[in-house]
Amino acid sequence: MSGKHDSPQVRVADAAGIAAAAALLRGGGLVAVPTETVYGLAARADSADAVAAIYRAKGRPDFNPLIVHVPDLARAEELVMIDDRARKLAAAFWPGALTMVLPLRDGARIAPAVTAGLPTLALRCPAHPAMRALLEEGDLALAAPSANRSGGVSPTTAAHVVQSLGEQVPLVLDGGACAAGIESTIVALRADGSWQVLRPGPITEAQISAILGAPAGLVTSDRIEAPGQLASHYAPGKPVRLNAAAAHPDEFLIGFGPVAGAVSLSSAGDLAEAAARLYDCLHQAAGAAQPRIAIAPIPDEGIGIAINDRLRRAAV
Repeated sequence: MSGKHDSPQVRVADAAGIAAAAALLRGGGLVAVPTETVYGLAARADSADAVAAIYRAKGRPDFNPLIVHVPDLARAEELVMIDDRARKLAAAFWPGALTMVLPLRDGARIAPAVTAGLPTLALRCPAHPAMRALLEEGDLALAAPSANRSGGVSPTTAAHVVQSLGEQVPLVLDGGACAAGIESTIVALRADGSWQVLRPGPITEAQISAILGAPAGLVTSDRIEAPGQLASHYAPGKPVRLNAAAAHPDEFLIGFGPVAGAVSLSSAGDLAEAAARLYDCLHQAAGAAQPRIAIAPIPDEGIGIAINDRLRRAAV
């Protein structure tokens, strides 16, 4: 079940909306659904045709793996090998904005395209009530990357999804604006006992270190292991200048703290507010008359590390 639709149906993420979305997913269709991080484009993870529809809708490179969403640790154990480290992280951060990359279990019902040929699976147990209700109602593990064109600005409202994907997605569940506003932290748990943050996010490396101890050396590779590792990503379609104290005449300035801007990530200098508003501000900048975008300096600490990661990729 794939292809273009006359226009996306936007439904409130209530019981009736969830039931309609679950039926569509069971039939192999696509549904855009809110999570606490960003809106995801969901399909059943055990169907090659359904997963292919995600790639078609997003225009996504087929070497970029997808995150699979599950309702709990028990469902996760059907798909991946869970060790003590994973159990500790799940106890601390699930449901929530942490994705773990773990060894794929033999015989797991996961379409090959989900892992992009890797022997591992990126797995998350989300906290948003709409996504949790959908996982329970549909009784399916759901592959769900961000609900936007590949490489573009991620969506944090239903309107962003419609603007980016339009007729590519038949149903959008509207659960309001996403609370966290940036994608989940991705951590790889290595077979040798080491671990590595592959994508910074709302859960910081310091928080993970408090559970697992310091990472045992940094494993670097050019191989794409998880979403969000492409050099150019989250791009608003215009040149982006970072660490700007003021705007040039042809720039739309996104402010932070004392730098006011046309819009501000957080006039109070609150990094959590900045993360929640990041993609909405980039969407506004993309639609502005100015041909260029400037962004005020963001402290590279706490969740600011994740914000700056997204901004650097947007500026490539």
